[in-house]
Amino acid sequence: MTSERASIQAYTDGPLLVRGDVDIVDQSGAPIERTRATVALCRCGVSSIKPFCDGTHKAVNFRTNPHPSRS
Repeated sequence: MTSERASIQAYTDGPLLVRGDVDIVDQSGAPIERTRATVALCRCGVSSIKPFCDGTHKAVNFRTNPHPSRS
């Protein structure tokens, strides 16, 4: 991976985009291979390639809760 500063961006009604040098591991701590510098992680729970997003959130009409307004 690159040494780019890591960032995670939540897309409304969609995945989490992970950019930069971040290790992704499964629940037992085993590494999950990344083949790209930017990956989309599933939030809907329906992807057939978990933990990665396959776009199924669109087919199941997945919705995220809106963020509370910030003052």
